[in-house]
Amino acid sequence: MPAAFPSRRVLATSAAVVALLLAVLLSLAVGARAIAPSTVFDALLHGATGDDAEVVRELRVPRTLIGLMVGVALALAGTALQGITRNPIADPGILGISQGSSVAVVLAIAFLGVHDLSGYVWFAFVGAALASVAVYAIASGGRGGATPVKLALGGAAINALLLSVTTGVLTTRASALDEFRFWQIGSLDGRDTEIVGQIWPFLLIGAVLVLSVARGLDALALGEDVAKGLGQRVATVRIVGGLGATVLTGAAVAAAGPVAFVGLAVPHIARAVVGSDHRWVLPMAALIGPVMLLVADVAGRILFPPGEVPAGVMTALIGVPFLVTLVRRKAVPA
Repeated sequence: MPAAFPSRRVLATSAAVVALLLAVLLSLAVGARAIAPSTVFDALLHGATGDDAEVVRELRVPRTLIGLMVGVALALAGTALQGITRNPIADPGILGISQGSSVAVVLAIAFLGVHDLSGYVWFAFVGAALASVAVYAIASGGRGGATPVKLALGGAAINALLLSVTTGVLTTRASALDEFRFWQIGSLDGRDTEIVGQIWPFLLIGAVLVLSVARGLDALALGEDVAKGLGQRVATVRIVGGLGATVLTGAAVAAAGPVAFVGLAVPHIARAVVGSDHRWVLPMAALIGPVMLLVADVAGRILFPPGEVPAGVMTALIGVPFLVTLVRRKAVPA
């Protein structure tokens, strides 16, 4: 490996940290009402009073923290899923995991009277896990096992089924519609700091699980036989990585709904910047993911004032052209 390559990775990581700090400042300062950076710093560091300071502390800080955590969770989950399945278009949304969380939450809201995050976060995890198992079971049947293409097709089938269930429940249970509305597309609006305290343990657990199989993901990229020859326990890598991705997805969906395309696009950007070594790709994805989500959220706030476009819509607007470009330029292995 060229001696200059580590320096390039360090420089790229430093640039990503700077971009993340700028995205956080942008999220705190920009919205329906623009607030000067000096006022933001005064509100955070010196306890300034006034309407602008209250907007920063009470509305934008929780929103920004949730954006940071959800961006990290989805980026790490997408990176892990692409490595486990060896499928460049794998992400929690395309594989149906996000929709599994969503349908479990809407069932909890509509039929069990669950109305707070501490209650339905567990349903989000169970829904994500069941969707993951269903997709893998469908893809592993037949000749050739769970190939990347079969996983994508299985995910599409499960996603369509679960979306139909969600729509059916919401049309028959109008009382659940308003509460569940943000789950359909994903949004950072209206979140409070209580959510941060409830999901950070799951984010930490999921991140540790995913990071612990970084070497295994590198070996899997060379093929199962090569990975086994290198001493990797392929089944363990897939189970631990898949469990980590499921926990991360459940936490993200519980906090903000099914935000699309962050888990798809960010891993490719990270690999383009730091190479294919997952010990670098995973941390880089964890930096880029919240940048993408926070910038999308800010763009949605200022696009059609005084209203706003949910972050999930904005990430889809960014992600669809990215997916089209990926399909045109990169062959998807069978």
